Amino acid sequence: MAEAQAQAQTAGTEQAGQDGRLSVVTTTIEGIRVVTLSGEIDYHTGDLLRQALDVRADAPSRVVADMQQVTFMDSSGINILITAHSALAGADGWLRLAAPHGAVMRTLQIVGVDTVIDCRENVQHALGD
Repeated sequence: MAEAQAQAQTAGTEQAGQDGRLSVVTTTIEGIRVVTLSGEIDYHTGDLLRQALDVRADAPSRVVADMQQVTFMDSSGINILITAHSALAGADGWLRLAAPHGAVMRTLQIVGVDTVIDCRENVQHALGD
C-alpha cells in the first residue's frame, strides 16, 4: 500500500458540505479514483457525495469510496451509491466500497446494497482485483 500511496496524485481538494458534516477528498491511485469520505451522509450532504462519484470524462470510471470515517448514512446515501454504481458500470467501470463499518455497514446489509456493490475490508483490498 505504501507504493500505491506514493503514486497517489491528488485530483481534488477537501470539500466540506455547507453544514460541515461531510468532507470529501479525491485522489487517483494507479488509475483508480479514490474518494475518501469523512462524516455523515444524509439529505443535506448528499450532493457533495453525488458530485464526487459522478461519471466524468476527465476522471477514472473505476472508483473506490473509502467509508472508514463515515459515521452515519441514511437512505439518501444508499440511493446515491446505487445510482453511482449503475452509472459507473454503464461506463465500463465499477464502484467498490472500502471499510464500511458499524451502523453504516449494518444499513448497507439491511437494504442489501452489500450484495450489489462490492464491499471490501479496506482501501488496499478495494484497489486490488
